Amino acid sequence: MSTWLITGCSTGLGRALAEAVIGAGHNAVVTARDVTKVADLADAAPERVLAAALDVTRPEQIRDAVQQAEDRFGGGPDVLVNNAGYGYRAAVEEGDDDDVRTLFETHFFGTVAMIKAVLPGMRARRSGAIVNISSIGVQLTPVGSGYYSAAKAAIEGISGALRGELAPLGISVTVVEPGAFRTDFAGRSLAQSSSVIDDYAATAGQRRKENDTMHGNQPGDPAKAGAAIIAAVESTEPPAFLLLGPDALAAYRYVADARAKEIANWEQLSASTNFDT
Repeated sequence: MSTWLITGCSTGLGRALAEAVIGAGHNAVVTARDVTKVADLADAAPERVLAAALDVTRPEQIRDAVQQAEDRFGGGPDVLVNNAGYGYRAAVEEGDDDDVRTLFETHFFGTVAMIKAVLPGMRARRSGAIVNISSIGVQLTPVGSGYYSAAKAAIEGISGALRGELAPLGISVTVVEPGAFRTDFAGRSLAQSSSVIDDYAATAGQRRKENDTMHGNQPGDPAKAGAAIIAAVESTEPPAFLLLGPDALAAYRYVADARAKEIANWEQLSASTNFDT
């Protein structure tokens, strides 16, 4: 039995993962900005589940959540899953500066703050796992999702360095890139710019909430995603990078093939920049 701390458990992938972790017999700290939205998870298994209020942009709540985990389960989290977040759509020019800063505060700086809060305990135990939920959008960089893709790319960049730093200490780091799963991500949880520029109607404008038909039709099953994340964490060698969903696999391969072709097309110019010898 291990102790999991999962951010953003009120709905979607976070809730599905929490349910899977609880179902597997583990201890769980399930969190949400509004703790009443995860109270039912704790009520169903009060001896193993702690519901905690957590807004990852508030340092005092991060400290409290980790301390509650230590007090309740006799040690800090063995597994941290950074899942809290939301979608944001806007053409780059349309993006509101304050909205974008809030997006990064939640996705990137909130993730970093959570990691820093659990690492002292994991280092002391010489064990642990950190799972950072990203998105296939990092690879696809779809129009209208530039800021969201950038926030997730920042998480992936820091995760790679973190993995190298923590591997000698017995702590794994896994980035998860889900495809489209049937959650509220493209519905209630999706924010967008208030500014609309007509010149982007045929590109980013097609992906605004009022024009998007994906919500409710995504192929991915969140329950299966939760089970897959547990399987990855509990494997003898947790992956550095995990795609979830056939659509994510296909998209990644498409982008990789296209990138390889472009590298080959420009290989001579790329290789021409050393000093002459």
